[in-house]
Amino acid sequence: MSIDHEGDRPVYLQIADIIAGRIASGDLQPRRRIPSESDLVQEHGVARDTARRAVAHLREQGLVYTVPQRGTFVSPPADPADEGEQPS
Repeated sequence: MSIDHEGDRPVYLQIADIIAGRIASGDLQPRRRIPSESDLVQEHGVARDTARRAVAHLREQGLVYTVPQRGTFVSPPADPADEGEQPS
């Protein structure tokens, strides 16, 4: 999927959508690294800040987590048992 630099949707969200799609399809597996910011910059022809915003958006959505000095990884699937629990 390519980035529409002239489109209405911000580029960082387009990149986040691409990565989220790869996670949903199983192309990127839980606990495995996603492409680095440098990789995203090269692959999509964007500024580092744009790549950083895309990763931050994925983190806010709970799709990935970052380990300092190691990289950003696909979050493991949510435990279905946790979803039904109510706080006491």
